[in-house]
Amino acid sequence: MSELKEKLKTQIIEQLNLEDLTIADIKNDSPLFGDEGLGLDSIDALEFIVLLDSYYGIKIDDPAIAKEIFHSVDSMADFIESKK
Repeated sequence: MSELKEKLKTQIIEQLNLEDLTIADIKNDSPLFGDEGLGLDSIDALEFIVLLDSYYGIKIDDPAIAKEIFHSVDSMADFIESKK
């Protein structure tokens, strides 16, 4: 699954245009949103929804579950794996 996590980090950087970050800057278990993590916001969450649909064919219709899925790279990878 570490390959999936590295791929996700690359996709996050590209999708959100985070050109000042590298995959090493994004920790697998760190929060992606809020002051404790990358500081992403609700607009970025919409980009994650597009990312999951585009790359993995996964649609997320429930915003409540999206918050849990997008907590960290670990939680995103776990969710993607559960949908395979």
